[in-house]
Amino acid sequence: MGVKKVVLILAFLGLFYLDGLPLCTASVVHNYTYVLKETNFTRLCSTKSMLTVDGQFPGPVLRVQKGDTAFVTVQNNGKYGVTIHWHGVKQPRNPWSDGPENITQCPIKPGKKFTYEVVFSDEEGTLWWHAHSDWSRATVHGAIVISPKNGTSYPFPKPYAEEVIILAEWFKGDVMEIIDEATATGADPEVSDAYTLNGQPGYPNNCSIATTYRLRVIQGKTYLLRLINAGMNEEMFFAIANHKLTVVAQDASYLKPINTSYVMITPGQTMDILVTANQSPSHYYMAARPFFDSNAPYDETNTTAIFQYVGNYTPPSSPSFPTLPNITAKSAADNFTARLRALASKDHPISVPTGVDERIFITVSVNQLTCDKASCGGPNNSTLAASLNNISFSTPKIDILQAYYRNLSNVYESSFPNLPPSLFNFTGDSNDGLLLPSIGTKAKIIEYGKRVEIVFQGTSIGNPENHPMHLHGFSFYLLGTGYGNFNKTTSPKTYNLIDPPEVNTFGVPKSGWATIRFVANNPGVWFMHCHLERHASWGMNTVIIVKNGTTSATSIRPPPANLPTCS
Repeated sequence: MGVKKVVLILAFLGLFYLDGLPLCTASVVHNYTYVLKETNFTRLCSTKSMLTVDGQFPGPVLRVQKGDTAFVTVQNNGKYGVTIHWHGVKQPRNPWSDGPENITQCPIKPGKKFTYEVVFSDEEGTLWWHAHSDWSRATVHGAIVISPKNGTSYPFPKPYAEEVIILAEWFKGDVMEIIDEATATGADPEVSDAYTLNGQPGYPNNCSIATTYRLRVIQGKTYLLRLINAGMNEEMFFAIANHKLTVVAQDASYLKPINTSYVMITPGQTMDILVTANQSPSHYYMAARPFFDSNAPYDETNTTAIFQYVGNYTPPSSPSFPTLPNITAKSAADNFTARLRALASKDHPISVPTGVDERIFITVSVNQLTCDKASCGGPNNSTLAASLNNISFSTPKIDILQAYYRNLSNVYESSFPNLPPSLFNFTGDSNDGLLLPSIGTKAKIIEYGKRVEIVFQGTSIGNPENHPMHLHGFSFYLLGTGYGNFNKTTSPKTYNLIDPPEVNTFGVPKSGWATIRFVANNPGVWFMHCHLERHASWGMNTVIIVKNGTTSATSIRPPPANLPTCS
């Protein structure tokens, strides 16, 4: 079944605000149907069956305009329960359709369906959707393209054409079996066998050259690339041979244009990139390789596509390959991310909270648990784990949103702390006594309208690395990052309060810190987690619950009638 789209113009005029989240009442309603089903795909010389939407990898593009609403009916014809998350869509007052399994809903069971109401507000640019159940997002994901409203335009010259570019990972094995095996043994899960660019591994991977993705371009024209890192566990460098890139947006928020030869993009992030086909007509490689700064196992391969000029010429026997930073080039990653600044223009303003009502300090760690069986696959016969503030998150059997809304007991605790249980030299100490976390299902409760600052502090416990953190339900301002331990006196002096990027996913540097700020103006239950999937599986997660405001317009909407049942 293909995507069905029905457009209805709502007969309202004007613009209302939910304390900073604009809700356009002259919006368009779209209706889509996504069918989850097993489909055979051949990559790297072998064929496997895997879960897809509509038999596509990557899945279909969801296209809307700013302020629209999309009703997406997900029919699950697969073998196991699945949910879908609309990554970066704030969903004002509507956590019921946010999607993380057993956080805001229970999974859609095989043979059942559920209709998500995806409410767009101030987002404009590129976001994405993906499954949010165990590791199913490896094959179940696609782009969300949010165009400017009629009568408005991009804050840059309109490109000749646009193209979605999705980076992902390919596993020869069944991804659900891979994570189930790792969970059972306590070991690191198997790494991917290749990366893909729009579903194809490309050169130099086995059995991949003939099927390499090709982007055909016209000399002299400018193209908008909507780049998404849908990968499971690795940040990626991306470049196009002999072509400069201009980054104009990240996470559906506009940036001051950045001219660069490469980008570094973490799992969960999106970027809008302009590229002009201004070279001699030929074939040029688009390529991506991992950025990895840890001692953990990782996929060392590259993925490529061909940036192919239209015209009559003799193509090269071997296209030019871009100069990408080395896999471990931390300075290259830092040099790129340090340049990110919000556009902060009259038409695209920002509103950085200058005061703080609630300060939260969160340590981010990879841990180990004591083996509870004859042997385990983690270091020194342990089970690998991960934590925030030394609490390894345990996913409940009933979704937390339902428990919160209906006052159900024994599902979660409202006691996630504002500080770790002990203070130590976070980036210096790594003794075995710090490895063991507690296990719990703890949420942080925040009053509506509070100005919140969260400092994420990386630690040297376990295998430290860059952690891409994602908070559902919000975009927020990334005020600053640094290496070493956060210093409450000197570190805030480095904050950018003028034009910090407004994002939904950001990297906490290896053995460093990152600070975000936002206004808690979206009531609901919102998942916060590392977007490295192995870390999320190990418990590097928590939940933020924003309480209702004083009016119905600042309170969680009632639940839909057809929520999947928990059992």
